[in-house]
Amino acid sequence: MGAGQSRGDLDLSDSDSEDEARSRHGSDREDDAYEDAREQSSGDRAPARSPSSSLDDVEARLKALKLKYSSPSSSSAAKQKKPNLENAVKLYLHIGGNTPKAKWVISEKLACYRFARTSREGEEEEEEEEEEEEEEEDGGEGWWVLKIGSKVRARVGAGMQLKYFGDQRRVDFVAGGVWAVKFFSNEDYRAFVGRYQDCLFENTYGYEATEENRIKVYGKDFMGWAKPEAADDSMWEDAEDSLSRSPGSATPVRPSQDLREEFEEAANGGIQSLALGALDNSFLVGDSGIQVVKNFSHGIHGKGVFVNFDGGSSHRNGLSMTYSTPKKALLMKAETNMLLMSPINEGKPHARGIHQLDIETGKIVSDWRFEKDGTDITMRDIVNDSKGAQLDPTGSTFLGLDDNRLCRWDMRDRKGLVQNLADANTPVLNWTQGHQFSRGTNFQCFATTGDGSIAVGSLDGKIRLYSINSMRQAKTAFPGLGSPITHVDVTFDGKWILGTTDTYLILICTLFTDKDGKTKTGFNGRMGNRISAPRLLKLTPLDSHLAGADNKFRGGQFSWVTENGKQERHLVATVGKFSVIWNFQQVKNGSHECYRHQEGLKSCYCYKIVPKDESIVDSRFMHDKFAVTDSPEAPLVIATPLKVSSFSISSRR
Repeated sequence: MGAGQSRGDLDLSDSDSEDEARSRHGSDREDDAYEDAREQSSGDRAPARSPSSSLDDVEARLKALKLKYSSPSSSSAAKQKKPNLENAVKLYLHIGGNTPKAKWVISEKLACYRFARTSREGEEEEEEEEEEEEEEEDGGEGWWVLKIGSKVRARVGAGMQLKYFGDQRRVDFVAGGVWAVKFFSNEDYRAFVGRYQDCLFENTYGYEATEENRIKVYGKDFMGWAKPEAADDSMWEDAEDSLSRSPGSATPVRPSQDLREEFEEAANGGIQSLALGALDNSFLVGDSGIQVVKNFSHGIHGKGVFVNFDGGSSHRNGLSMTYSTPKKALLMKAETNMLLMSPINEGKPHARGIHQLDIETGKIVSDWRFEKDGTDITMRDIVNDSKGAQLDPTGSTFLGLDDNRLCRWDMRDRKGLVQNLADANTPVLNWTQGHQFSRGTNFQCFATTGDGSIAVGSLDGKIRLYSINSMRQAKTAFPGLGSPITHVDVTFDGKWILGTTDTYLILICTLFTDKDGKTKTGFNGRMGNRISAPRLLKLTPLDSHLAGADNKFRGGQFSWVTENGKQERHLVATVGKFSVIWNFQQVKNGSHECYRHQEGLKSCYCYKIVPKDESIVDSRFMHDKFAVTDSPEAPLVIATPLKVSSFSISSRR
């Protein structure tokens, strides 16, 4: 199965009403006119077009035929063009889903929109129309919803996936279906955008959208996040220039290149996660055990040893850490050992310890316990000390994260000796470095750079940067945009951070110039007030809707580099049934056409989609060493619960 482009912004057709289209949808009549919902990735044929394929086409044809503007009453024609109604819009609905006959149809030719506040208690909107207008200035507790005619009622928030089309006076969004709204004038469009952004701020942060409150939320140093048009983007431009000079970036993905499926095979059980190796093997962590597979230049393939979780070692040496399916697998010691972390309770990531698997023997050699000052504690995540630490044959330490803890664990005892596991009744990991914070940090996830610096994502959307020397005080704390960070990744050189939220990815540049004119990253110094605004990576409302019921972003990752001087080339994330890939260099290009006619933070909608028939568990690029000469990138591995597939990026012949 190949990859599809992000679906183009479809023209809005006036040729059908919603009722007419629904009654005819599904018929095979040759005279039906439809718009393709997806660009043809092969480019072999152009999409079929309606005789009146867009609003602009309709207006132009009617003008030419003098059917609309030949009326004796020019005033009535003017009224028809710009209705004498407050907040008047034209509402469209997308029908047909992912079929070739998908298209936009008119839902309401003339509707009015309004923003109204609802009650937090029952989420029920006030019934009286006149009261709703007063509610807008009310300031009472509740949240803002957008109502359009009789068809749309949606809570204002990131989940609407609202996309702006300033050049078309149009917005698209998701609210039970995929909708488009077209405004009758630029003034109407601008008024809607301003009101929507104010309501979004208030729903997100709980404060009225004033200048004072924006400073309160973001801080004076991060006002570029609140006002992107005033932000300093020079670091993005400098980074783009340096990338183009980097020898590792000489072959970015071009339109003539595509993803080609190389391998696909069934798994032995329900796959829960991927543990990709940079050496000979990679690993599929499933419900009942771990499947070892071979690494090749075109992906992972071939079944090797299968390690069962019920091998009888889960109660060794008096321990009672019963196995459940591991939610985290971490390779160590030149990929000869794997640490498995199983949650205490289903649905929560916290674990009291880890299982150490010897890959060469296929056996669990120890069950380690997390302990500090004689008290058992939990961890919600573990990562390697640095990006390339899993390749170190002598490595015995790794990092741990809990809601309010950040630390380094050592599998040696305090005297530096390897513990004698055969004699240890209760092998305990040694807390060698770290800090237990007061309540309120709500850490969720973390990642490391090539030199061991740490980026930590939080429930409130903040991303904190810690240097290799201290886990007590963050060098930089980015304010976030209100959505919890569920996953974080960082480039090998520490210049870029990718945070994952349920509805978008946030890409942050950590570069800044200090008072001496030196360029540093936010891991090594305080960034001051010359902080670039982040960029968002999103799906179009249509793609978000088609990704399936479980359409949350998960596991955003850079491609995998473990060598100084090499630059990551792509970003990948999982969204429901889609694996979505962005070109890193293209995202950083501020003049790219994707960023035109946007409002607020720059959002990139230029991506490739690899669709699957079921929800995807994980999507990751293999190590950079597996990129072959005719490919600009290492293979992409995509796992669903029952299958694993490998895709290579290659030039079309």
